[in-house]
Amino acid sequence: MSSEKQLPVPGNDHASSDKGKGTTERSHRGWKIAAIAGVIGSLALLIAAVVYLMNPNAPTTRIRDIFIILLTLEGMLVGVALLVLVIQLAVLINLLQNEVRPILDSTTQTARVLRGTAEFISKHLAEPVIKLNEAAAAVGTVMSVLKPKVGRKRKSTKGE
Repeated sequence: MSSEKQLPVPGNDHASSDKGKGTTERSHRGWKIAAIAGVIGSLALLIAAVVYLMNPNAPTTRIRDIFIILLTLEGMLVGVALLVLVIQLAVLINLLQNEVRPILDSTTQTARVLRGTAEFISKHLAEPVIKLNEAAAAVGTVMSVLKPKVGRKRKSTKGE
């Protein structure tokens, strides 16, 4: 029964969230179509390149040299990206050591102070108040037992 689809009810808050899902599904569908088209286009270019290079008159040495230059440029780009990554990692480590650690240390110190304050308040304020309330309740109980009942009257006999 949980697999049944619920129809949107007019005035229901969930109906408006379903509209947003439709646009995201459309955008995901568009990205999927673009990715499939890119893969098909790449395969077509690869097949065309292989067919062209199989021709005996094709300038394979020149294409090989261009390909080697492109791979070298790509390697340099990856090296620069790795260098940026290492620098960002160093900045992150510096941030953790110089800014986050002092915050954590002060938070720990604050928690210790609060724990001490809570123990002090408990010993010097809460316990005496509780003991005072206990004593007051005991005195009240004793007084209610010893005190004569106010609502009771003695029967008086007429004519005495």
